[in-house]
Amino acid sequence: MNEIALPGGNVGGAVRVGDTVRRATGPWTPAVHAVLAHLADAGLPGVPRVHGFDEQGREVLDYLSGAAYGPQVPDEVLIDAMRWLRSFHQVVAEYRPAGHLVWRASQGVLAPDEIICMHDFGYYNWIGTDDGFSGVIDWDMAGPGTPLDDIAFAAWNTAPLALPGDPQYQARRVRLMADAYGGGVTPLQILEGAPLLALRSARVIKAGQDAGDPGMLNLLKVGEPQNSLTRSADLRRRIPEIAIHF
Repeated sequence: MNEIALPGGNVGGAVRVGDTVRRATGPWTPAVHAVLAHLADAGLPGVPRVHGFDEQGREVLDYLSGAAYGPQVPDEVLIDAMRWLRSFHQVVAEYRPAGHLVWRASQGVLAPDEIICMHDFGYYNWIGTDDGFSGVIDWDMAGPGTPLDDIAFAAWNTAPLALPGDPQYQARRVRLMADAYGGGVTPLQILEGAPLLALRSARVIKAGQDAGDPGMLNLLKVGEPQNSLTRSADLRRRIPEIAIHF
């Protein structure tokens, strides 16, 4: 069947074949596939099912119809995405894989206070249709973390806190995210967590580049990890002027 290169993303390499997506694999793939299988079996909507591997050794996943969002995500989409994220965290909290597992950004045993996070919950991985937010793609960065990791990642990319902007607008977006997610998460926790999350992302990218991970090496083309380091420092300086509007 014909292969159609899929646009978007900086890691690259995904193609569409019929109703499936084919992507390169790595040592982390078995752990990620197990998570996706748990989510699908639990009935969480908007998650691509795994269909094994093709003759080239690429993973075969459901193609989620729709289109990825751009940077200007409407409020209603942001609300739906955060509500979906809360449901994901509730479902994945029941998944407690045993033993030493290899993830793309780490390896080891899942700690009692950790869950499996998506770790790439930015607008560019959110799929929407005419009916609004409908699913999430590109799960290869999944691995142990805390719920705030995913929430702060979304705020970094989609409030967006990564770039200087109107502090009142950014505060409103962060409040919107906190209210939609619920669970006692506060806007200040999200705001203060975002620059720390950016530092984590920079460490992960640099470690992957040092290890020769092709996807992480591709991020050099867009200035990573230096962009994340610079923007994290800038956001730390801007926290007071945003927080005053909470």
